[in-house]
Order: sequence, then structure tokens, then C-alpha cells
Amino acid sequence: MLLYSMITLGALGLIYGLGLAFASRKFHVKIDPKIEKINKILPGVNCGACGYPGCSAYAEAVVSKDEEINLCAPGGNDVVKHISEILGIKATASERKIAVIHCQSGGKDNTFLRYEYQGISTCKAAILVSGGPNFCNYGCVFQYDCVKACNFDAMLIDDNGMIQIDKDKCTGCGACAKACPRNLIELVSEKKRVHILCSSHDKGAESRKRCGNKTACIGCSICEKKCPKDAIEMVDNLAVINYDKCINCGICADNCPTNAIFDPLKEVRAKKKAEAKKKAAAAKKQAEQKS
Repeated sequence: MLLYSMITLGALGLIYGLGLAFASRKFHVKIDPKIEKINKILPGVNCGACGYPGCSAYAEAVVSKDEEINLCAPGGNDVVKHISEILGIKATASERKIAVIHCQSGGKDNTFLRYEYQGISTCKAAILVSGGPNFCNYGCVFQYDCVKACNFDAMLIDDNGMIQIDKDKCTGCGACAKACPRNLIELVSEKKRVHILCSSHDKGAESRKRCGNKTACIGCSICEKKCPKDAIEMVDNLAVINYDKCINCGICADNCPTNAIFDPLKEVRAKKKAEAKKKAAAAKKQAEQKS
């Protein structure tokens, strides 16, 4: 009986094996070697920045669907170059973008709190509880969904609990932007340095009242009036930059009464202006003494 069972199982195994071997040959789908080559040079993080569910899907689309070859943000121009060489086409360089957080609230000292949140540690969960712990209804709720979503360690939490972006590590994949339930994060060309770091649509006094560090946009529209390129417009009490028009002059940042607009060169310009004013006053005094 045991011998019979062993023979039967062996025969069935052989039949099924032959069937699978036949099926694998009959229904085999030949993969273009170019797809495999492209898949090998892609970062393999499957971040979805290209619009496809994974790197292998993007590699297949590039070869079989003639998809653009510059959609891999983490890979940057190096990947574009390699793909162009594999496909034998001209490389189209992509513009590097980095994440910008349009909010300066959050952390320990920059936020007025409605309550101490002790629920599920996600931003999506936090905002379901009376709009979140942040007194500003448009601000960061500092549960760090964006930091958790970053695959490149480009988002850091400082001692105050504020999120800082490491520009050297940021690949512009957009995972953090997708993770933010309040849409506070935008991918912007690394060439642009002037940013409005506020997303509040509250009116002036209310906006400042709700902002813990008093850097909210108050809708005064001074920046809109001062901009020489009409690159700023007011949208529902909030100043918004059109980066296609912005020339990085920083005039908006220099004139913003609440420091809602950030420009790393603002202090440099202020220092030069102060020095020029000092020299002019000294020259005037010297001229008066001579006369």
C-alpha cells in the first residue's frame, strides 16, 4: 500500500512538472533586455515620483510606451543620461526640485496648542480631533508623517521639534508632499530661494493670533504691490508666489512685516544697506565739516 502511494505521488509529480514546463514555454513572455538594463540603473526605492507604482513599471513604460526618460526624481540627471545611452536617444535633462514646507509653526516653542494630543501618532489622525492640536487650522500638526515618508533621510527634526529639510539629500520625489494631509509641502526648483512659509487663509489679526511664532501671512498685500514682476498674488488672504515669474530679487521678503517670506540673502542685503547708509552719513558729516 505504501509503495503504491509513493508511485502514485511520484507519477502525479512528474505529470504536473511536465505540465508546468510546457506552460512556461508556451506562455513565456519575452522581456526586452532594455527594460532589465534600465531597471538596474533606477534607484529601486519605488517612491512613485515618476507616476508609476514602482521602478520596474517605470522601466517598462519607458521602453514600451515611449514614456519621458526624465521622470525619476531620485535618480536625477545621471539616470537620464544612462537611460538615453541604453535607448540610443538624446538626453533631456530634468530640473532638480526640492521640498519646501510652507509653514513655520509646529515644534515646542512655535505653536499655540488647543490641547495636548495623545492619540495615534499620525497627522491624518491628529487633524480629526477638533482640527488638530495646532491652534492654527492651516498649520503643521507635528506628528511627522512627512518625515516618516521620506526614504532618503532628508527631513530632520531639530531640538525644537521643527522639521528641517536637508537640501543635499532631498531628491524631490514628493513622498513627503503626498503624506502631508494639509498640503503644506511643495516641490520647487532648487534655483528658487524665496518662499512664502505660511499657508494660513485667516484674516490679518486672526492669523497672527493663531500663529505661535507670529510669522503668519496677514494678507496685507505689501509683497504683491512691491513685486516688480507680478510674481505674487493674494489668494483668499494668503500671498502665493508664481515661481515661473519669480526672479529671486527678495524685495517681497525685505518688505514683509511678519517675516512670513523667507530669503536666505535678506540679512546680507540688510547689512549692506546699513553699511551704505552709515558711509553716506559719514560722508555727509565730513562734507559739512569742510564747509
